[in-house]
Amino acid sequence: MDLTTTAYGTWSGGRFMHFGETLSEERYKGCIQLAFEAGFRTFVTADVYGNGKADELLGQALSGIDRKDYCLVGMLGHDFHKGQRQGNRGYPRFTDPELRGPEGYADYMKSACEKSLEKCQTDHFDLLMLHNPDEIGYTSESVWSGMADLKSQGLSERLGIAPGPANGFTLDLIHCMEQFGETIDWAMLILNPLEPWPVGLALPACEKHGVDVLTRVVDFGGLFFGDMKEGHEFKPGDHRAYRPEGWVEHGLEKIEKMKSIAERHGLSMVQFAAIWNLSQAPVKSVVPTFIQEASDQAKPIEERIREFAVMPELRLSAEEIEEVKAIGDNTGCMMLKGASKRHSVSERPDEWPMREELFELADRYGLGTEW
Repeated sequence: MDLTTTAYGTWSGGRFMHFGETLSEERYKGCIQLAFEAGFRTFVTADVYGNGKADELLGQALSGIDRKDYCLVGMLGHDFHKGQRQGNRGYPRFTDPELRGPEGYADYMKSACEKSLEKCQTDHFDLLMLHNPDEIGYTSESVWSGMADLKSQGLSERLGIAPGPANGFTLDLIHCMEQFGETIDWAMLILNPLEPWPVGLALPACEKHGVDVLTRVVDFGGLFFGDMKEGHEFKPGDHRAYRPEGWVEHGLEKIEKMKSIAERHGLSMVQFAAIWNLSQAPVKSVVPTFIQEASDQAKPIEERIREFAVMPELRLSAEEIEEVKAIGDNTGCMMLKGASKRHSVSERPDEWPMREELFELADRYGLGTEW
């Protein structure tokens, strides 16, 4: 099964990424089961979430469902088997030279994939993505030949790339598709009406190379679900508390300007955000973060899951897409990850210096020189 237009991610529910309340294990699995009952047919997980626990709970939740009736998307990239956690930076990528060289990539990926599949209680992924790659992941022939081996061995029907964890990587992604495009079927990218930049710059290249796009953070940190109001207080440790001060109020002001378009089509605001994404080639699937907000007035997460599952088939016009993009324009609002002129050496696994071929690529795609 290929990906469906709506997908459910195992980072929802606060157990493995800290957004809102942390669901109990049983309620967490119940939400996955509810998602299937409500109409979701694509489920996305990553082996590093909970060091395999997310895979395990997903496998338990879907264990009574025929494997042919859902699409399973997996991700691998962080070595939590041999690597040591590095504080807030998480586990190192498996391509970290301190862990192994290129000759060990294929064996690691096969082992990690098989362990993830075992926890998910299945023998194959419908799509397996390289998760949060470092510079080596974007550029290494050994990495992508190892990914291709997993497909040829029947461990995954399709292959993809999931840049992150923060926003950026535009030039790196396009260069990777130019180098290994025959291997890459899907990319998972951050896109929503309040964050049209920088992913909008990469969409034409994805379409050119035949790479379908799964968009995450379509809800913009939960703002499009409507539970968050001005002055929203986040629980200690909530990832969203580290965003710039005033982001909730600023986002709500922009959402208010978009409401007439959503109402014109009879859409809730989170449906509107998803439809805006899906109206752009080559976006084919959207995956939100379902959050149980820490507020007595917040709707139950289960209600949010049901709401998102009922997604109309309509698409916005080119004029409406541009109108929304203008309202939500966030160009230059953040320091982007990936290749940048800010760096002369690679200091972190998500930031590295620009290379000459990336300058050439930026010029060829008309993406400017301010990287």
